[in-house]
Amino acid sequence: MFKLLALALVQSALLASIQVTLKLSLQQIGAFSWSWAFFARAFTCVWFAVCGICYALSTVLWLYILKHYPLSQAYPLISLSYVMGMLAAVFIFHETVPMVRWLGVAFIMAGVVMVSYQG
Repeated sequence: MFKLLALALVQSALLASIQVTLKLSLQQIGAFSWSWAFFARAFTCVWFAVCGICYALSTVLWLYILKHYPLSQAYPLISLSYVMGMLAAVFIFHETVPMVRWLGVAFIMAGVVMVSYQG
């Protein structure tokens, strides 16, 4: 079970990294538009490339997890990415997160503990 939890933590970190690097790339690229110029800026942005690499690694790791562990146990564990996303919002993007969202994060963590319990 500890191996699954460790894999889920890495998977969740990759999922959160995808969102962080995507947001960073969009901040660098500028306003979205359905234009060649926008997509040219996107595909030449380093953060967008890092996002793609994280996505590829995340997918390969998820394939491994699905192959070796029950879906009912593995899938809820990736909700840890929500927690990591909230932490990234605070520490990377300097967002203010209201207490009700932190309460939601606490419920997510409680759910992860319940799903991980082998009882």
